[in-house]
Amino acid sequence: MKKDQAIKIEPKQTFPLTIKRLGINGEGVGYFKRQVVFVPGALPGEEVVVEATKINPKFAEARIKKIRKKSPYRVAPPCPVFEQCGGCQLQHLKYERQLVEKRDIVLQSLERHTKLNLNEIDVRPMIGMEDPWAYRNKSSFQVGVEKGKVLAGLYGLNSHKLINIEQCAVQHSATTDATLKVRQILQDLHIPIYNEKSRKGIVRTIVTRVGIQSEELQVVLITTQKDIPKKELLIEEIKKRLPGVKSIVQNINGERTSLIFGKETATLAGSDFIQETLGDLQFELSARTFFQLNPVQTVKLYDEVKKASELSGVEKVVDAYCGVGTIGLWVARQAGEIRGMDIIPESIEDAKKNAARHGIKHANYVTGKAEEWLPKWTKEGWWPDVVIVDPPRTGLDGKLLDTLLKVKPKKIVYVSCNPSTLARDIQTLSKEFKVEYIQPVDMFPQTAHVECVSQMILR
Repeated sequence: MKKDQAIKIEPKQTFPLTIKRLGINGEGVGYFKRQVVFVPGALPGEEVVVEATKINPKFAEARIKKIRKKSPYRVAPPCPVFEQCGGCQLQHLKYERQLVEKRDIVLQSLERHTKLNLNEIDVRPMIGMEDPWAYRNKSSFQVGVEKGKVLAGLYGLNSHKLINIEQCAVQHSATTDATLKVRQILQDLHIPIYNEKSRKGIVRTIVTRVGIQSEELQVVLITTQKDIPKKELLIEEIKKRLPGVKSIVQNINGERTSLIFGKETATLAGSDFIQETLGDLQFELSARTFFQLNPVQTVKLYDEVKKASELSGVEKVVDAYCGVGTIGLWVARQAGEIRGMDIIPESIEDAKKNAARHGIKHANYVTGKAEEWLPKWTKEGWWPDVVIVDPPRTGLDGKLLDTLLKVKPKKIVYVSCNPSTLARDIQTLSKEFKVEYIQPVDMFPQTAHVECVSQMILR
């Protein structure tokens, strides 16, 4: 970096800033002396006075000291711990406007990571939620102790302070109610709570999940060891105070890790799983099964996948990153054959069971990576017409991108939860595929997360 290009902002410097747009993490983005400045809590169109908190070579971070000109879309966040918790980033922005700004995040990603002409890409208006609150069907709250009181909540934004959460605006009320009652039982029975510093104690995390359609409730206690003092009494109390509980499970994680679940799981009472319904499909959700956190919007998302696939009843469809088979089963009745793969063997077992339960005989599931199975199948003369991909936030594996460019399916339907990696992968695939359209879907209202379904056609 040349001397004259070096950053001119000093730590703790105060300066005025006009916010131009939202960043990918929901923060306001402005420019001071041609330098990018990220300001959490600031909204596009606002004029603010900020104080620099962190200086990086390519950007600065700052906090709001004063809002000189407020956005007309700014609202009071309903959550009392909105600013400390960091779980939601956009409760202070009117919901209708969240949809506009989040679509803009998709456009920004395409501008930054592709060389494509944006005028030729149809980025559609975002599909929102009728009621954008209390939608999350699962919560994982860490437990801790402060002044003899058991807390349950999330670690604060950029800190290791546990924020006790009594109510959460985006959680289904049944999950919050269950967490609070289990927290109280742990307090009443004096069951040792895990302390990260001393690495002593037993209960680390309370995970609760509700079937939005079935209303079945599951409680999972993550513990450092198998033995829990007063285990029988604990189970009895959970059943008594949560009469609707269908499944009580223990998962053991004694590792020093930020991962919630350990390898060993045991059912303490009731069933191993709860039921959930999506459209006309039923799923059994065990403690560690991945399942979409917002089933209401999941139906809309999967319907968009079905639309983008444009199936007529004869196509060969690959469901890469298939998990328990949800997306493939959603489109199966319109397809000639479904083949799905995932690297987690338990997910493949669940996918097979789910297909059998719904009488879908033309779906086959294998353990492994798409980049390994696709070349094998094409060698055998089986060529996919449509490949559906739903990768993690990191996007598609480089080898899979190469494989798709070689195999050349007629259509790729890309389900993405990260606009930046989506744009990067679109740029790579654009050698052989044209983006017909991108349909954003708001899976996580009040947060900066953006989900998209992209239809890509072989050139």
